Amino acid sequence: MTFIKAHAARLYAVAVSLLALAAHFYPDVPSELILGAVVAFLGLGEAVQRTPGQ
Repeated sequence: MTFIKAHAARLYAVAVSLLALAAHFYPDVPSELILGAVVAFLGLGEAVQRTPGQ
């Protein structure tokens, strides 16, 4: 758990880039699913921004 707290922004960046790659390589995925994931990641980004570092 301390690893996640110490590297929250880096883990967030990796997850968002994986979402972008998935959207690019799997164009058959419905756009509603992609947009839902984007909204979830935006909310997660807000939480990551407010996470105090160590």
